[in-house]
Amino acid sequence: MANVIHAHELDELNDVDLEAKLREAKEELFNLRFQAATGQLESHGRLRTVKKDIARIYTVVRERELGIRTAPGAEEEN
Repeated sequence: MANVIHAHELDELNDVDLEAKLREAKEELFNLRFQAATGQLESHGRLRTVKKDIARIYTVVRERELGIRTAPGAEEEN
């Protein structure tokens, strides 16, 4: 079964780990697209899953920028 990344799992990652996760997902997407173009892709559903994972990561990053979410270990200002 596909390994889906959930938003609550991303909340536990710091910014460096989040960027690493994004890089891994983009690399996997590139490889899946390459396989699809050469006719070697067996699971087309995985393409959709990886795209959604990338979108989730970008959402968490943007929400942290806007202050909607906080990074782990970040002190809240009151």
